Amino acid sequence: MNRRLLLAWITTVAIFACPGLGFGDEQDEAGFKPIFNGKDLAGWDGNPKFWSVRDGAITGQTTDQNKTDGNTFLIWRDNTLDNFELRLQYRIVGGNSGIQYRSRDLGNWVVGGYQADFEAGETYSGILYEERGRGILAERGQQTKIGEGGKKEVTGTVGDSKEIQAAIKKEDWNDYQVQAIGNKLVHRINGRVTAEVTDEDSKNRAASGILALQLHAGPAMTVQFRKIRLKRLPLTAGVRKIVMVAGVPSHGKGDHEFNAGVQLLKKCLDTTPGVLTTWYRGGWPTDPTAFDNANAVMFYADGGGGHPAIQGERLQQLQELMSHGVGIACLHYAVEVPKERGGPEFTEWLGGYFETHWSVNPHWTAKFEKLPEHPVTRGVKPFEINDEWYYHMRFREQMQGVTPLLTAIPPESTLSRPDGPHSGNPAVRAKKGQPQHVAWVVERVDGGRGFGFTGGHFHRNWENESFRKLVLNGLLWVAKADVPEGGVPSVVKQDDLLTNLDPK
Repeated sequence: MNRRLLLAWITTVAIFACPGLGFGDEQDEAGFKPIFNGKDLAGWDGNPKFWSVRDGAITGQTTDQNKTDGNTFLIWRDNTLDNFELRLQYRIVGGNSGIQYRSRDLGNWVVGGYQADFEAGETYSGILYEERGRGILAERGQQTKIGEGGKKEVTGTVGDSKEIQAAIKKEDWNDYQVQAIGNKLVHRINGRVTAEVTDEDSKNRAASGILALQLHAGPAMTVQFRKIRLKRLPLTAGVRKIVMVAGVPSHGKGDHEFNAGVQLLKKCLDTTPGVLTTWYRGGWPTDPTAFDNANAVMFYADGGGGHPAIQGERLQQLQELMSHGVGIACLHYAVEVPKERGGPEFTEWLGGYFETHWSVNPHWTAKFEKLPEHPVTRGVKPFEINDEWYYHMRFREQMQGVTPLLTAIPPESTLSRPDGPHSGNPAVRAKKGQPQHVAWVVERVDGGRGFGFTGGHFHRNWENESFRKLVLNGLLWVAKADVPEGGVPSVVKQDDLLTNLDPK
């Protein structure tokens, strides 16, 4: 575990070990980032009949004339939660509400999963309830353990239920904190622990899922939320997290299908033990916490001047991650960044990059007849495939720390185009007939790893097992997860390739 994550882990353990520790002090807000802008519902999604922003607060309201037939939810769409602490303030007048976390999106603004409950009454505020699931997992004041099949055992107390309720302000603002680390879940209201659960029900517990806010069916009610802040916490020991970033659509159907490609790779990795993946579409994430507990970051997107990583202060944000040993992988066009802005950084982080007027991007059938022995090549058999294989990359001097993985000799036809920023140049022509590296890895002095892969123009190529396996293995390797001896097993069928394609 790197130093940054270790410090965060020690802090979190200390919090769990001190149930009476209060919150809200300025020094205690380190690492928390707002996920509601106080102005509108950007990043949030719910039925507009019931949800709006009033006086700087998310507001859910039903009336006798505008009722909801069932519980309805406002869902945070910027991403999902894994290990985290959430802090917010709530106010409720009438009815019942709650904060859904690590939950499931069931469609039509219906959600199921863990809920930090609260109400206008005096019974349920602070409990842990599983919406559309196992019901009450801990009543207020209880410490419980949930066994297989949902069997609940009360193992202790975190306080007197009536005293906790007495500290909750009616029809006024209250602080709510939710913490989840692995299978341990803790709720607090106004600084007091209200419920603590250890969920050992392996079939039904959730390690990740969506965040949502509830508006309950029944009598007319109004609930408000403000000052919503999120802090991602280190994952449980032995679990590695890969954050996958898909770029915006840019080509015709079947080409540069970043969104579909990322979701396909995620699906292939989701059954891999010890690996947690999350993904973002549309380029650089709007979620301000996107990379905070990542072990590796992957970009599959357009590059050059439009690369998601080079705008504004993003290179500096990535530099902070890299300096703490976070891995990076770039697929296809994402290996290209401007020479002056991104080139030096990607040379260090990735081991090499596509430099205009030096590297070239022809379409050709590459024959990979011999593969080096490396964790990333486990289970990968020699193969040949047509793609837009970039080559003549700008690697580190003398390939320091860089290990080529896929190497082939481009045909002479790849140099038939005139000179241009991507098509040809005297330097690459001087190396006609020589082997070229189109996929590689690097081990960095900061302890991090990089993986570059120049294929991926054609979405159909993910059907090729060796093509796909090399990338899946590479993602595990840069995250410092164990690569299975036979490589990452996965099956991709024709229907998988047709799923999540960009509308064009």
